[in-house]
Amino acid sequence: MTRLHTVSREAPVLIAGPTASGKSALAMELAARDGRLVVNADALQVYGCWRLLTARPSQADEATLPHALYGHVGRDDAYSVGHWLRDVTGLLDRPVVIVGGTGLYFLALTEGLAEIPPIPPEVRAEADALRAADPGAMVAALDPATAKRIDLANGARVQRAWEVLRATGRGLAAWQAATPAPLLPLDRAEALVLRPEVDWLNARIDRRFDQMMAQGALEEVRREAPFWRPERPSARAIGAPDLMAALRGEITLDQAVAAAKLASRQYAKRQRTWFRSRMRDWREWPLT
Repeated sequence: MTRLHTVSREAPVLIAGPTASGKSALAMELAARDGRLVVNADALQVYGCWRLLTARPSQADEATLPHALYGHVGRDDAYSVGHWLRDVTGLLDRPVVIVGGTGLYFLALTEGLAEIPPIPPEVRAEADALRAADPGAMVAALDPATAKRIDLANGARVQRAWEVLRATGRGLAAWQAATPAPLLPLDRAEALVLRPEVDWLNARIDRRFDQMMAQGALEEVRREAPFWRPERPSARAIGAPDLMAALRGEITLDQAVAAAKLASRQYAKRQRTWFRSRMRDWREWPLT
């Protein structure tokens, strides 16, 4: 990475980018230059059971520079954007570079987070059943303001909105309209977003997964096999379901690797779309 001299030495630095785009390397350079704490903003790198599959910083990296919010959550624990925002609050009294690919974390940090009550388990179970049986009915049940605001093709977003309305009697849009002031407004930070060319990124994704396999990703999944429950949030680590299926003899290892690479490329596409839509005011960082 070049042009580090153009990045503030004083303001908190935010680095967003799709998977495998090189954002962690940039964060390490800035942390080394300025004595910053590297703070994770990736929803899967918080889980302690995954290091290789989620491309968490290596033990050597963590020994070289201070890191926070990596691998601190148990495999059985839910971890929401609200949890992350509370955790990051106590870290902003020192120089930081916050890096990751979870756009909602950055949105909550720079625009605020609606204080929506937790969804009761029975409402979540009802939502799961309705989404599986009749997703169209779930869309139809949303309040008009929320339906206009969210991506109705995104089943997870629709379910979240439905659950909020069902549990609170108030639409998600109304909750979001009452969002408190952000913890770190965008104009007080140096906000960088990586927008790599698609073919370049896809090649990096494939190479990185091959490296993960060479470093022991299959063994990492094997260690998790006794505890595996696919409904856990931690089980969403890209490649984990595929490699678990290979270990069970349901597919070949080559098929698992191919599926994981495809899932990574698809995830990167969703990230790029989200960043284009929601991070228009962020500074685009050159990759060459």
